[in-house]
Amino acid sequence: MATRIADIEIPDSTLVTEATELVRDLTNDLIYNHSRRAYLFGSLQGKALGLTHNPELLYVGAMFHDLGLTSSRRDSMQRFELDGADAAKNFLREHGVGEPEAELVWTSIALHTTPEVPYHMAPEIALVTAGVETDVLGIALDRIPAEARAEVVAAHPRPDFKNRILRAFTEGFEHRPESTFGTVNADVLEHYVPGFRHIDFVDVILDSAWPE
Repeated sequence: MATRIADIEIPDSTLVTEATELVRDLTNDLIYNHSRRAYLFGSLQGKALGLTHNPELLYVGAMFHDLGLTSSRRDSMQRFELDGADAAKNFLREHGVGEPEAELVWTSIALHTTPEVPYHMAPEIALVTAGVETDVLGIALDRIPAEARAEVVAAHPRPDFKNRILRAFTEGFEHRPESTFGTVNADVLEHYVPGFRHIDFVDVILDSAWPE
């Protein structure tokens, strides 16, 4: 039987059940609850904006979006967003989901920390970002009724979430600082990793191989 939280249905399907089990096994309470809130808040933002989306694809995008922060990805040197995107695409392919849909979910995760761009793309891409931004940054929080927000947080609590998610970000990519070039992730390392300085885009241009 499908679960409803804040009048948002979590689809009762094998795909969703197995995605939930996989993410639950690979993550701690912090990432699991954040990922579920990202789905619920993304769905609520979609409802407020009148966006029609595929709930299963949005769910997988939201649930896999932070897998790159887990200890299972500590050997990866690519952007953490790509770790989650790759895992989601492989999961969907293994479950017989078509390539266009798998690519859509991959893109929703790969771009979820990129400001503005996702909102000009397919609803599933836009709403993964919307859900994450609502939960992490509080963006458009007032678009969601207080009662719905309270119900989501009651189902998936966020104790000391701001500090704990920043710690998870730091632990997730401090071993691959170069991957934060040109992203918001560099801000995290500048705050929490002594001696870190982001790669300066101006320096990259001025120091390039061109002679002039």
